[in-house]
Amino acid sequence: MPVIEIVRHSDKSVTAVWEITETENELLHEAALSGDELKELPATTNLQRRLERLAAHALLNRAFDKKTVMLHRNNGQPFLPDNTANISVTHTQRFAAIIIHEEASAGIDMEALSRNFDAVERKALSDEECRYLSGEHRNRQLCLLWCAKETLYKLIGESGIDFAQQLFVEKFTPGQKGQLNAAYTDSEGRERAFIVHYKQIHDHMMAWSVN
Repeated sequence: MPVIEIVRHSDKSVTAVWEITETENELLHEAALSGDELKELPATTNLQRRLERLAAHALLNRAFDKKTVMLHRNNGQPFLPDNTANISVTHTQRFAAIIIHEEASAGIDMEALSRNFDAVERKALSDEECRYLSGEHRNRQLCLLWCAKETLYKLIGESGIDFAQQLFVEKFTPGQKGQLNAAYTDSEGRERAFIVHYKQIHDHMMAWSVN
């Protein structure tokens, strides 16, 4: 089965990654959706998006080693109705990934390195972040900057966050894995510091954080 990894980290979070290679019927079997989850599924009309969502359900069952119900709020945010843990989910055409933590808020994001990140540079980066981009590492930096900011957006859970003005990632040289120092400034000017972990999985970068 296409579980790439299930990793239990020292901060008590669990990350898990699934490579999507199955048909929809195969994923429906793996996901073993509950009645409430089945009611949600028709709202996802795009086949690829359904595959991604089903893979996330299947992965959650594997991570907990039992059927675990995952529903979505009106804003799309996933949650476990039994409140056993906080969860964040990310999808690409090739992968689904989740992070679980029993106590802390958590966020995760995954992106293909082949993606064009020009729009990210224009809309999601501060002037300082744009200045430290290097020619040698530019695309990897842009990919990780986007992953990190998406991760923090999911973790913080507030709407209307300005990625360029309120989320900042300190200068870094990207590797195969590592961590980024980041900060969020709220509407009152209060700043919170975060550590965002990352690693390369095949031709994708994955970032995650707990707080």
